[in-house]
Amino acid sequence: MKMLAHPARTVFFAFAFLIASGPLTDARAGGDWNDAGIDWQSYEDGLAKAKETGRPVCLVFYTDWCPHCTKYSGVFHDEKVVEQVKEFVAIRVNKDEHTEISTKYAPDGEYIPRTYFLSSAGELDPDIHEQRDQYRYYYNTSDSGSVLRGMREALEKFGTKPVPEGPDT
Repeated sequence: MKMLAHPARTVFFAFAFLIASGPLTDARAGGDWNDAGIDWQSYEDGLAKAKETGRPVCLVFYTDWCPHCTKYSGVFHDEKVVEQVKEFVAIRVNKDEHTEISTKYAPDGEYIPRTYFLSSAGELDPDIHEQRDQYRYYYNTSDSGSVLRGMREALEKFGTKPVPEGPDT
């Protein structure tokens, strides 16, 4: 004997399942950038703060839809990164919402995520990047040691004191 579900009942249960399972979009779209642990600034406010304090800038470009950005955001929960980024003014820019800023900082393309280190005057230092020919400002999205090396290089170059290198970085 074959039992067929009533179409209205099937639609009801499917709808109930979707509601119970939560929103269809990823709650971490764009990533969880540790807003509680890092004082992220807007581009304009961050540049003003860097000039005022004399601290260099860690500038990160991301988008809400990028899975690599979501993964990279986790690097900013590492306690060593949180401690080191205190020596910088941290600026996070959504590439899709601020295309003119993204275009300004694209010496080798507008891929994402991209991380740049700027002087306190807001000048990009093109020599601080990953050691590769392509996608030089794309730091490892799953290993904090990559961006920590960039931060240490920036702090040494800009004359501020980096957090000492640990055994796993």
